[in-house]
Amino acid sequence: MKAVIQRVTSAEVKVDGKILGSINDGFLILLGVVEGDTETEAKLLSDKIAKMRIFSDENDKMNLSLLDFQNNEEPHKVLVISQFTLCANTRKGNRPDFFGAAKPCVAEPLYHRFMNNLREDFGLSVEEGEFGADMKVSLTNDGPVTIIIDTDDLKK
Repeated sequence: MKAVIQRVTSAEVKVDGKILGSINDGFLILLGVVEGDTETEAKLLSDKIAKMRIFSDENDKMNLSLLDFQNNEEPHKVLVISQFTLCANTRKGNRPDFFGAAKPCVAEPLYHRFMNNLREDFGLSVEEGEFGADMKVSLTNDGPVTIIIDTDDLKK
């Protein structure tokens, strides 16, 4: 699995002009499911992201995770967007191929498993896009802070 995590002060996703998901402070996560991914990668990635300390503490050091804000009046949230284009192969030519992306029948359940792990294992509030839809995503990146994670790198 591949993820682009953006620390945001706001983010939303629309399909056909209707808002499907919207958050204030938290993470916008673009999630790509790679051929060969399983629930193991979904768990590995959700655990890593939930505990990732990229929010500033009182000393302006990136020391806090999503979990540190759960008891706030407005806890930090997550918006997860499926994005097979993260699996692009750009080695040859100028037109990327997406053969490395998992087929929808595999990717969609893993997309939902990833989000459910964040909800069930960590009690996080998770908004989502619509798998396979043409989505319009808008955000205000905070920092900007953008982190890229590939589960292949986490296994080394």
